[in-house]
Amino acid sequence: MRRVQNPPNPFESDHVEWDADGEPPPDLLLEVYEEEAKSALAENDSPDVGFRWSLNPYRGCYHACAYCYARSSHQYLGFGAGTDFERKIVVKTNVAARLRETFEKKSWRGETIAFSGNTDCYQPLEARYALTRTCLELCLEYRNPVGIITKSALVKRDVELLAALAREARSSVTMSIAWSDDDDARRLEPTVTPPSVRFEVMRRLHEAGVPVGVGVAPVIPGLNDMQIPAILERARESGARHAFMTLIRLSGQTLPVFDERLGEAFPQRADKVRNAIREMRGGEMNDTRFGARMSGSGARWKAIEQLFDTHVKRLGYDTRRGEPPPTTFRRPRAQLDLF
Repeated sequence: MRRVQNPPNPFESDHVEWDADGEPPPDLLLEVYEEEAKSALAENDSPDVGFRWSLNPYRGCYHACAYCYARSSHQYLGFGAGTDFERKIVVKTNVAARLRETFEKKSWRGETIAFSGNTDCYQPLEARYALTRTCLELCLEYRNPVGIITKSALVKRDVELLAALAREARSSVTMSIAWSDDDDARRLEPTVTPPSVRFEVMRRLHEAGVPVGVGVAPVIPGLNDMQIPAILERARESGARHAFMTLIRLSGQTLPVFDERLGEAFPQRADKVRNAIREMRGGEMNDTRFGARMSGSGARWKAIEQLFDTHVKRLGYDTRRGEPPPTTFRRPRAQLDLF
């Protein structure tokens, strides 16, 4: 990795990412490291997530969500899982070139690529580096299906590109929204676009013809579970067609970071939240077993599932499951190939 001596201000761009009711963007205190990736895609074999291939142009995330399960992965780079994860961001400068190499391999079958399988592909530095956009342009060129998960309003910069992908291949954007209340969200998601803005971004994507959905993630029992109906209702009004929900996952060093910030943000409710999580995790704060990492057990979790399912059905979300349609993937060829 090469440290950038004068890192760019991620909020100075033609595309404004920070939008918080007139509040100024947070202090930067940012270190940027550039690296050349060996490959563009990461392969996933966990049943807890619904994708096989993911693309992550950035390591670490400026959004600073206290509960982010990706925090521990930053330790593999020699950084910490706390403030290092939020302010020491690694940029994979050649990720688009590596993606093109993947598309040109005979072994590539055009499966859906999930953008943001680990950290947000539309975090503020994307406004300067545009790696996500470049990779999406490649997906359009090759007509490769795409699924995006993000918390960021910056996704609206690419609305026309995503609409073209939706027409030519398959694309969808899922906005991750854990709160319906902006003030509650700010306490544990300090530098993320407020939920109220995310709903408006969702509406703009929907009106442009981009399929949109909502991820109620993470559910933190005793803190945001009662906001599930409001999240689902506002998302449906904004055009969301699909929805999913996950329980908070406190693996590795995410647990001490979350625990400390929970106590600071919600001091009177912190013990109640901890006890509720243990109730759903068999007495522990985390469950590392495949198939159990994103969901819970026990009567309280089943009540949350029922609450979610009831409102998903009431609001008319698409709950159909089945085999994915055939891929739209095509390798572009030079005009001479026609003769």
